Amino acid sequence: MLKGVAASDGIGIGNVLLIEETSLEYTPHAVEDTAAETRRFHEAVEVFVKNTEKQAENLTKTAGEKEAKIMLGHISMIKDPYMQGEIEKQIQGGSCAEAALENMCDMFIGVFSAAEDDFTRQRAADVRDVKAGMLAILLGVNVVDLTAAAPGTIIVARELTPSMTAGIDRDNIVGIITETGGKTSHSAILARALEIPAVLSVENVTKTFKDGEKVIVDGKAGLVIENPTAADITEYTAKREEFLAEKSELEMFRNKKTLNADGTEYELFCNIGKPEDAVKAVECDGEGVGLFRTEFLFMDRNSLPNENEQFEAYKKAVMVLKGKPLIIRTLDIGGDKEIPYLGLEKEENPFMGYRAIRYCLGNKDLFKTQIRAILRASVYGDIRIMFPLVTCVEEVRHGKTLVEECKAELKAQGKGFNNDIKIGIMTETAASAAIADLLAKECDFFSIGTNDLTGYTMSCDRGNSKVSYLYSHFQPAVLRMIEKIIKSAAENGIPVGMCGEAAADPMLVPLLISFGLTEFSVSPVSVLKVRKEIAKWTKRDADALRDYVMTLHTQSEIVEYIKSKL
Repeated sequence: MLKGVAASDGIGIGNVLLIEETSLEYTPHAVEDTAAETRRFHEAVEVFVKNTEKQAENLTKTAGEKEAKIMLGHISMIKDPYMQGEIEKQIQGGSCAEAALENMCDMFIGVFSAAEDDFTRQRAADVRDVKAGMLAILLGVNVVDLTAAAPGTIIVARELTPSMTAGIDRDNIVGIITETGGKTSHSAILARALEIPAVLSVENVTKTFKDGEKVIVDGKAGLVIENPTAADITEYTAKREEFLAEKSELEMFRNKKTLNADGTEYELFCNIGKPEDAVKAVECDGEGVGLFRTEFLFMDRNSLPNENEQFEAYKKAVMVLKGKPLIIRTLDIGGDKEIPYLGLEKEENPFMGYRAIRYCLGNKDLFKTQIRAILRASVYGDIRIMFPLVTCVEEVRHGKTLVEECKAELKAQGKGFNNDIKIGIMTETAASAAIADLLAKECDFFSIGTNDLTGYTMSCDRGNSKVSYLYSHFQPAVLRMIEKIIKSAAENGIPVGMCGEAAADPMLVPLLISFGLTEFSVSPVSVLKVRKEIAKWTKRDADALRDYVMTLHTQSEIVEYIKSKL
């Protein structure tokens, strides 16, 4: 049995198709006719664009328009004026097209790979995909084609690139196993969209398996069972049937209100990172967006997005929602989110440093550009503003003052906006929890960010394996912080949501009901699961669970007790 990253839920039982990497080796050489070499490069770009457009068309049919945009992003990358200009400069300096392309791609791969956050690091895989596709065209090499895979195929590869995924027929591919990739990689995103079980980052898997070998993929547990016995196959066939039955049962909760067993209604929102993600939120039956992570509008580019670019993005998202709420978190950079062109100084402890609301308040022009864009978009729907990483009342007041300045500027320009736009904060620090009663008097709403709240409260980095055992939202200290924040919000008459990963944890749902949470914000694929969990609990049963849990002294005691009750 092998262990990896559980990237896409489900059980796959089938036979291995081992994907061997095509050799793209070449001998760099100097060119004399640089004009002809430049033409050769541009001809390869034209072929790449046509191939990629066809792949995007296939993905639109099999996975959806949103997923197809991953491939269209590859076209934008190779057609980027800066990238093409630098490649042309190298060719004019005597480099062959292959070497010029590889030099530029490797530069971007290095930049993305050095980033601290997983999301940005995964962008390196997209650059590698573009590089491989272009080199194959320049060298006249055939690329991997999965369209002819036999039914019951489980793909085993070092890295499953988006371009390879675009050729997958989900009627034939029943599982995916790779040596690289994480939950935020585009391959994982596409696997989930195609609803194919996937386990990524399984060490040496391409050397472990052979073509035609029987294997089981457990995409929920992140397990791969090699040479399964008859008993294994029987067990996992039953698990697959159970998984499909549960999935079918979840559909009963589609287009229904989010109610607990007493009939109390809750708001069930989605977390998104791009305007296009709002489409997925609606498709998955989300009742709004509780967190729009705007920093992704600033990434994968060489300069700041201007006011109109941001305005169009926010407008697009809120119009998709058709009256449903859109909570926009202002720029949250620093810590694990680095944007190279902003030139942030290296800090010894970036998580405790110049980041999020602190950076924005210190860079008013950048901040006000974003606020004006949000305000302008607010005439198209129910948009709300949320400040991240607040630790004191002064930060909220300062931010609200800048919002008023932006309103005055827009009014002077004759531009419309919602004058009564709601302003709230992410309560994700121990400081904000400690003074939640004071902050509630300054805000229209709270949203609890459990990822950072847990890390800051427990003084631990979940990425550090030596202390990651401390990182749990079931730690008594974290639960007390959450309860205090929700209680302070209720006492001051403002709604309180949760947009951290914990909001989708079925073991935490009854505690959140008892604490008095009013809004859950989760990934789009978790909406129906969370609605189902909420429906199981009466307030009385949730309170009984909470009363005992809050007397326990350790995380392990709490988890074991809740498990026994579920």
